[in-house]
Amino acid sequence: MDVVELHNRTVANFAELVSAVDSDQWSAPTPCSDWDVRALVNHVVGEERWVVPLMAGKTIAAVGDALSGDLLGDDPAGAASAAAREATVSAGLAVGKVHLSYGDEEPDEYLRQLAADHLIHGWDLAVAIGVPTRMEPELVDEVRTWFAEREELYRSAGIIGEHLDGFTDPADALLAASGRDPRWTPS
Repeated sequence: MDVVELHNRTVANFAELVSAVDSDQWSAPTPCSDWDVRALVNHVVGEERWVVPLMAGKTIAAVGDALSGDLLGDDPAGAASAAAREATVSAGLAVGKVHLSYGDEEPDEYLRQLAADHLIHGWDLAVAIGVPTRMEPELVDEVRTWFAEREELYRSAGIIGEHLDGFTDPADALLAASGRDPRWTPS
């Protein structure tokens, strides 16, 4: 699958899930124990907002702290929708390198990182608000193949939790590889 298509599909799926959040669910717990629904969505919206300058070749230093803090305001779903549109358009820009916090990266690798985050956090959001997950087999296969080579790197950097064993369904296995329990439900 083309990496821009992969990115754009996962971004669109996440935005659709955000539009399903009821007004009383923004403080609901998520599988990410440090984040409620609002914090989770704010994190992903932040990633989407970074796509625009980074895919245009800007550095993190050049952007500064303009994309930190609360990016959702009084209309979280609207902010998420706008960020998703911007990220989708920017994903197709041709740049030589994307300047990330750990160094320069190929644009395709950056978009795969974002696709994985959108897919996994989309599951986090769906189970937190009690709607069907959007773990499409084709997207899961793409992300799982890519992630298999990076899992230990992510774990050693403290980005993901311990790998959970015993899951054979491809989507569940991907979630377990990222340190999530596919059986998680809100308390």
